[in-house]
Amino acid sequence: MSRHELLSVRGRSVAWFFPLVLLFGIAVADVSTGAFQIISWTVLVPGIAAAVCGMLGTAALAVLTVVVYVLADNVWQHHERTGTSGLVLVALGGCIAVGAAAVRVGGERRMMHMRDIADTTRRTVLRPLPEGFGGLEHAAVYLAADTEARVGGDFYDVQPGPHGTRVLIGDVQGKGLGAVETAAALLGTFREAAYHEPDLATVADRLETRIRRHREHTAALGRSDGDRFATAVLIGFSPALPYAVETVVFGHEPPLAVGPGGVRRLPAVGGLPLGMSDLAPGPSVAVQRLALAPEETLLLVTDGVTEARDAAGRFYRPADDVARAVAADPRSAAPRRLVALVRDGTLRHSRARLVDDTTVFAVRRLNG
Repeated sequence: MSRHELLSVRGRSVAWFFPLVLLFGIAVADVSTGAFQIISWTVLVPGIAAAVCGMLGTAALAVLTVVVYVLADNVWQHHERTGTSGLVLVALGGCIAVGAAAVRVGGERRMMHMRDIADTTRRTVLRPLPEGFGGLEHAAVYLAADTEARVGGDFYDVQPGPHGTRVLIGDVQGKGLGAVETAAALLGTFREAAYHEPDLATVADRLETRIRRHREHTAALGRSDGDRFATAVLIGFSPALPYAVETVVFGHEPPLAVGPGGVRRLPAVGGLPLGMSDLAPGPSVAVQRLALAPEETLLLVTDGVTEARDAAGRFYRPADDVARAVAADPRSAAPRRLVALVRDGTLRHSRARLVDDTTVFAVRRLNG
């Protein structure tokens, strides 16, 4: 959260309240204490204001501090006067505080601008999905390992079309902007191919071709990250298959089917990750048709979940938490509840220390 959000009540900033209380406390203590003189401590007030207030607020408190100091030194006069040296000290401290506040506010504005850019990038790569998009009830949680970057190599999307609704979730190898670029390239291809291509295998082939072309491009630029690959799961929901889905697994963790009856791991056979088809002869894509009841939810996660460890080094097992939750309340199989459950379990298990980007995605048919 920004400083303004933290130090505001009902949308109004109250950052000035803390240094003002300090100034009042110093003045009262100086008047009521006869043993020693503490009015010079008012020099602390502009410094504290510079840390929490804006430039104008800091300037106003600096001026008020000088006024209080002059009153204490010349009007109340219950102590010996500190003279010009004390006044210069307080005034100089106020000027320095105003300059420090100006530098800090400028840095905050640059940081907020960078955060806006990162948020725009995230919305471009991971576009917001309307409720009920493509006849599916869905929910997603994305947590970037780099909290400042706010976006990483995990990706997901839903694309309805004349041949059904297709879902893609994946994880690009590595981190940084290179991983974001690769994820954006794959999502762009998915959004077009998933809409136009009637065969899910063709969509999968297009994804494989795209990542290889992207790697060739980055290699031609002389970059050292031109060998990236991506694990992914491609799922097809078709109106002609109300009790089944088509899946293609590219070296990714297979999905879990979660329903009122419990949790089961779909018998999906994983192939090679995207970008590594040249390592195995023969067809690189295997489309599988898997049974899925209308009330069952598909739960898909990336490495940030499966590789989360506790203090003893034990990996997190989301299926166990999900099974207990569904047994206690079958409504926990709903996508929104499911992703919240796995998110909380991952953060609790890892003590909120994510070593990789974390995505939890749940989807089921609306009539489920």
